Amino acid sequence: MKTIRWGVLGAAKFAREHMAPAIHAAEGAELFALATSDPAKAVGFKAFCPTLKVHNSYEALLSDADVDAVYIPLPNHLHVEWTLKALAAGKHVLTEKPMTLHASEFDQLIAARDASGLLAAEAFMIVHHPQWQRAKEWLEAGEIGQLRHVDAAFSFNNEAEPGNIRNRPDTGGGSLRDIGVYTFGSCRFVTGAEPVDVSSRIRRENGVEVFAHVQALMVGPKGRFTYGSMTSMRLVNRQEVTFQGDKGMIRVASAPFNANVHDVAEVELHKPGQRVITDRFPTANHYKLQVEAFGRSVRDGVAYPCPLEFVKGTQAMMDMAYDNAVEVSI
Repeated sequence: MKTIRWGVLGAAKFAREHMAPAIHAAEGAELFALATSDPAKAVGFKAFCPTLKVHNSYEALLSDADVDAVYIPLPNHLHVEWTLKALAAGKHVLTEKPMTLHASEFDQLIAARDASGLLAAEAFMIVHHPQWQRAKEWLEAGEIGQLRHVDAAFSFNNEAEPGNIRNRPDTGGGSLRDIGVYTFGSCRFVTGAEPVDVSSRIRRENGVEVFAHVQALMVGPKGRFTYGSMTSMRLVNRQEVTFQGDKGMIRVASAPFNANVHDVAEVELHKPGQRVITDRFPTANHYKLQVEAFGRSVRDGVAYPCPLEFVKGTQAMMDMAYDNAVEVSI
């Protein structure tokens, strides 16, 4: 198949700074088109891709027969609608997380994907990064013995940005929806486990959950283990995930979720006797790797590493955290 020509629905800052450059750099991909009603917003994209074709509406881009695949970085509450429209227009589609606001919404996406024969996926990029693949390899090889506990934390502070879509209930804001997908999804990806019991404490501001402490009992191929997650949009930057066993520990702490932006990507294997093996990945770009994996699935039929069925499980865990929440004022 020819090079996959990508269109981007909306000139979001994240698309301009991360995903559009990744598409532009990815092997077998071409950053071909952008949809925005404001020509000024296209300038930043054209700075690194002068040949970019600009459409003045999302509908116009979806009608462009030269576009093969669409990347959707729109606000959370628009993801399902425009994913379905992209599939109906005959486009493969990669949609930012969270792809839905409720797990039940995945059923229509999966049905539309299957009926179209196209690839639809959530942009859960970390599964494509070698640091997470290494963590999974170490766990599956028994390097830490029996897994007993997983602990995850992800926080940043955007209190000074009340208009930010993450701080607005009408756009599907909240720390769990924005970054809980990473604390939950990374655990599920590495361990293959699913929650059987979830409880949480959350704090809201102006109708939006800005802090969540979640506890769960997880069951998977490695047996049962406890899990804890803290996410916040009101605390100083922190990113860390640990997988603790009876014979060792895997720690992804430098930049588990914003690799080489927050810090250099690395994963540590802690063994008895204070022995630590550290693997560093200073050049890996998970956004670029994600686009290339997407392309292999479209062109060669290779199974996509993060199908909708997996992502639905993360959203189901998020739903459980919201449904079983106690509100706190801390």
